[in-house]
Amino acid sequence: MARTRAIPEGLSLTVQYASTTADLPNRQILRRWVKAAQECAAVVTLRFVDEEEGSTLNREYRGKDFPTNVLSFCYEPPPQMSGDLVLCVPVVLSEAVAQNKPAQAHFAHLVVHGMLHLQGYEHETDAAALLMENREREILARLGIPDPY
Repeated sequence: MARTRAIPEGLSLTVQYASTTADLPNRQILRRWVKAAQECAAVVTLRFVDEEEGSTLNREYRGKDFPTNVLSFCYEPPPQMSGDLVLCVPVVLSEAVAQNKPAQAHFAHLVVHGMLHLQGYEHETDAAALLMENREREILARLGIPDPY
């Protein structure tokens, strides 16, 4: 019998749109994606940024002088998780085109990916990456989103 995970009680979600790009996911959709990946009580801020802010954050916190698609900042680990996810809109949109994916599906994947990072998942080893990718596939399938890999 397949096991299903109950979505934990307690989600505080703040969404910040610091990018002026149109057609960004709305708060209701973002909440659905976050809850799908949520494994513990959580306080999460999602921030959509431009390339300049994305580059600055990536440089300051990862030492890389370019914007990346998603950054995860965990302040309090599970079981009472607190953190920020920063999505660089131009990078996400560019990747979606390059990978021939709908932009909304790519945003969903990166929100799920970031949420898993906030909850302790990582992809530094092959085994950890496989675990994380399989969890992403499972969550995205429940959301009706095709395998991103």
